[in-house]
Amino acid sequence: MSRRAFLGMLSCAAFSGACAVEPAAPRASRRPVRAIAFDLFTLFDPRSVIEVAREHVADDAAAFCQVWRDKQFQYAFLRAAGDRYVDFRVVTEDALVFAARSRKLELTPGQREQLVGAYTRLTPWPDTTEALARFRAAGLKLAPLANFAPTMIDQLLANAGLAEAFDARISTDAARTYKPDPRAYALGPEVLGFDRNEIAFSAFGGWDAIGARWFGFPTFWVNRLGVPGEELGVGPDGTGPTLAELADFVRAWA
Repeated sequence: MSRRAFLGMLSCAAFSGACAVEPAAPRASRRPVRAIAFDLFTLFDPRSVIEVAREHVADDAAAFCQVWRDKQFQYAFLRAAGDRYVDFRVVTEDALVFAARSRKLELTPGQREQLVGAYTRLTPWPDTTEALARFRAAGLKLAPLANFAPTMIDQLLANAGLAEAFDARISTDAARTYKPDPRAYALGPEVLGFDRNEIAFSAFGGWDAIGARWFGFPTFWVNRLGVPGEELGVGPDGTGPTLAELADFVRAWA
């Protein structure tokens, strides 16, 4: 099943238990942005994993990583919908095993560890470090809001030398679910201490931009790879290819 089909399945009722998240505030009640929550891939290039994969799958690395990444999403969405949560590192390794077997490739435990660990050694996009410094200088609170397990976030930021760039680190593990479940996005206001309409969300995937917009964040899609938008009845509040456009969006939002 495609990622888009999975997203079409997902609504508040698809997750176990009653959804306790308050409805989104209307756009008429705009307030100035006081914080930014980032999907990590708006700050780090996920294609970094391909270089590590080349050591194990040679010329097929890009296609292999695409299968692996697609399965990451599918397993996360299936587990959320079926109330079978495990943290994202487990999801990532399970998806890796599937991708390897789909290529009739048997990975050793050491190879699996190296490949999964590649997600904690991603290369920052060229504008990441300077943009984060500018956001902080402007007095904004910053936090990743990611499906990554807490240890994955800690290792990624430490390896990139960005551990001190954020005021908080938000893993959806705290809600025992994954984006785009509204309970995952609700961790942003809870941790950062601002209303949702005061927290800009920086999305990498079009699906994540829509999930954040449904939740009620002022949402900017950093469409680094120039991919088409999703067809789910709503779009982000703004879009652009880099963090410079995100900065313009944050300044203009009020």
